[in-house]
Amino acid sequence: ADCLTMKEIVSLKRRILDEIHENGIKIYSLPECDSDEDEDYKVQVQQLKDSIPFAVIGANAMVEVAGKKIRGRQYPWGIVDIENPDHCDFIKLRTMLITHMQDLQEVTHDLHYENFRSQRLSTAGRGGAVGGGGGAGAIAAAASPGGAAIDATEQKLLEKDAELRRMQEMLARMQEQMKQQSTTNLAANF
Repeated sequence: ADCLTMKEIVSLKRRILDEIHENGIKIYSLPECDSDEDEDYKVQVQQLKDSIPFAVIGANAMVEVAGKKIRGRQYPWGIVDIENPDHCDFIKLRTMLITHMQDLQEVTHDLHYENFRSQRLSTAGRGGAVGGGGGAGAIAAAASPGGAAIDATEQKLLEKDAELRRMQEMLARMQEQMKQQSTTNLAANF
């Protein structure tokens, strides 16, 4: 986003959305607002929807501007502040992730993970090897009486569920840190 004009960014975003639509790619859609939601929240969600795909600029350094440290990039012609909405969509992306992370997690779990899980279970139920590996262990498990293949499948699913819970907890901690950092940054700006 730091090498394009605003007109070029709008054109590029439109082209990206057209290609996503033409190729049938499903992307995360922000949930619709309820009628009883706060008007400011509705406006914020609509602004986020209008900004997709986000044009962001990455910066891993703090730059000093007028005695104030900002996260940005310094170029010979000026400084790009990644937290300035006139420069890029970083703030909008961060806001979307912070405010809609739970919905994003639920959509990911309910739609993608459950589809994967049911597909794997149906494959195991037809005598297919779980994990795509095959081999002697899978053959022995499928052939053994008492449904050892289902036990092995269930064990793998339990392990994956535990891993998913750990990842969700880690994500929740990161989200809380981002929220605290955002609050600190907002307080510093006022």
